[in-house]
Amino acid sequence: MSTTFDLSRLLRANIRNLVPYSSARDEFKGEASVFLDANENAFGSPLDHAYNRYPDPLQKEVKAKLSGIKGVPVENIFLGNGSDEAIDILYRAFCRPGVDNVILVPPTYGMYEVSANINDVETRKINLTSDYQLDLDRIAQAIDPHTKLIFICSPNNPTGNSIRRQDVETILTNFDGIVVVDEAYINFSKHKSFTYELGEFPNLVVLQTLSKAWGLAALRLGMAFASKEIIEVFNKIKPPYNINQATQELVLKALNNISSVNEWIKETVREREWLNQELTKLEQVHHIVPSDANFILVRLEEPRELYNFLVGNGIIVRDRSKIELCEGCLRITVGTPTENKKLLAVMQQFYT
Repeated sequence: MSTTFDLSRLLRANIRNLVPYSSARDEFKGEASVFLDANENAFGSPLDHAYNRYPDPLQKEVKAKLSGIKGVPVENIFLGNGSDEAIDILYRAFCRPGVDNVILVPPTYGMYEVSANINDVETRKINLTSDYQLDLDRIAQAIDPHTKLIFICSPNNPTGNSIRRQDVETILTNFDGIVVVDEAYINFSKHKSFTYELGEFPNLVVLQTLSKAWGLAALRLGMAFASKEIIEVFNKIKPPYNINQATQELVLKALNNISSVNEWIKETVREREWLNQELTKLEQVHHIVPSDANFILVRLEEPRELYNFLVGNGIIVRDRSKIELCEGCLRITVGTPTENKKLLAVMQQFYT
């Protein structure tokens, strides 16, 4: 465990001293039948539902359900409007604009850099190694007293591979800032989540989402798991009602369907392996990165031309061929069996 971690020292002074907004529903405990506190429309809404009332600002029912599924106490869970809200809050909580810096390990998820730029925070980019793992020596050299956050995506987007666990633990042990492990694709991986390490590492923040394996991308619900103290910081900064009532209701309904989600995960992994095998048969495919996600990164001939040909046939993939360390690559999401067979047929047509 890091012996130098001091959350209070890491926080921006304005956040440390912030008095959060207190919503009307925060100011009483217990049950009530008449609500005349929040200036809502007491007559109802045009919808056949009680959407005239503000939602639970702390999403207690959803968190309780997630706690049972994830094995993480409610006080260690933050819910955001997508994981992107949690990423933005991390910058606003810990990074002074124009002063502090963060470390990114490209190729990686692009929102880490976008959010840094929005918040006027310097990014120090330490490329992954040729086999898409952390370069621990160069990361250590890049850290200075103003380095507040290190973002690690595992399984990594856009490469799909998992980052070696012992390397992440090395950083967690030796870095006295916040280490953010983004596990958006963890459900498709055979590796266990870092949420199991929350008690060991007080500087750990784990991000997950319901957008991928759970199939709820349209609802925009992201999760952050961290110490109770860090979660309290998130809750101070977030807007009072950041998760709307419809999303909370639909998520609660979806979380009762875990058996279907597990079947989709198994089928996705089967299709991922089938797609790997079939694409490898194409001589124009030079390399497929071993994936623990629901996509594969494929290095192949004429990537841009193939991308345009696929678009012309109604198939959209992600062109990553201009990104450093992903030269010549397309990122392909694993689809249904029918979609995957159509993709392969069109690729064979292009290369014939």
